[in-house]
Amino acid sequence: MGTSLDKLTIKGFKSIRELVDFELKNLNVVIGGNGSGKSNLISFFRMLRALIDGNLNRFIRDNGGAGDILFNGRKTTPKMEFEMKFGPRGFRFSLVPTPENSCAIEDEARYYEHSSRGWWKLGDSHDGTSSMVKEVLQNLPDAEYSRPVYDAIASWQVYHFHDTSQSAGMRNYEIVQDNRALRPDAANIAPFLLMLKEEYPDIFDDIRNTVRLVIPFFDDFILEPRKSGSKEEVNISWTQRGSDYPLQPYHFSDGSIRFICLAVSLLQPDPPSTVIIDEPELGLHPAAIGILAELIQAASQRTQVIAATQSPTLIDHFSIEDIIVANRKDNASTFGRLDEKDFSEWLKEYSVGELWTKNVIDGGPVYE
Repeated sequence: MGTSLDKLTIKGFKSIRELVDFELKNLNVVIGGNGSGKSNLISFFRMLRALIDGNLNRFIRDNGGAGDILFNGRKTTPKMEFEMKFGPRGFRFSLVPTPENSCAIEDEARYYEHSSRGWWKLGDSHDGTSSMVKEVLQNLPDAEYSRPVYDAIASWQVYHFHDTSQSAGMRNYEIVQDNRALRPDAANIAPFLLMLKEEYPDIFDDIRNTVRLVIPFFDDFILEPRKSGSKEEVNISWTQRGSDYPLQPYHFSDGSIRFICLAVSLLQPDPPSTVIIDEPELGLHPAAIGILAELIQAASQRTQVIAATQSPTLIDHFSIEDIIVANRKDNASTFGRLDEKDFSEWLKEYSVGELWTKNVIDGGPVYE
């Protein structure tokens, strides 16, 4: 997995005062109590995606402005610093608050370990536009050196399927052509499934059979495009066992449609090189959580998975060395990977989830 994330440094971002050269494996299950910093770790990846998409300062504004994402505010933290290593390459940058409460980029640089210079500085940007992204999109002279870094980071995807309301994209029609990649909120799940049915029938069958395990009355998807002006669009209509009456996406419960999105994201044929999912267990039955754990484990054999959870039932299905504990100390988030030898005696009688529930494994609520 040459483009998956190997080491991560975050300084001064939200509740994360300092996380230096933190190692990530193929499978990373982040646990912790409310307010421990799990979501802020996921938020870093959303911010990184915004930088790649040219929307960094929109992300900053949506999160309350620069002052609200600096660790303990401007008086404590003058700037945020980030560094990533993936395979032989790397990327770093700093974010500095501006008087307008947005951010400028400083010390942006790319890294290549086989280069004589190692880190290559890309300069600063007062408007929050990445010089690396500009090189690639405008095909500037050094684009060939920035492109592998850009492509790697662009291949990391945060999936967030929490919005299952009736107006959510996953429950509505989308144009058939929107099928190249599953969107972060699964708004194009119907055209994506239609593409899988036509081009990857074996994977489509795996998804359908997995959904049947969790939704026993589910029989099959109906993915029949309809005309909408000059375009074709499709939604995830479906049938239930023993009936050919077509049901609509709004007939799925929140947990059911969320599980469908999870199954598609984890079974897709060409997944992102790093898949990041926040609280995938939300709204799922305990039996469904066991199947979800199997999907996550299988996906981690093909790509890197980072999943943040508060479910003891979910972490019961993983090795203790897959677990990263988020905690708070001195009002700052800390992250540490567990070592099985530290819990060998406990594990003879208790599961990983039970050890967390009993607070043998740290990560419960912290009162300071």
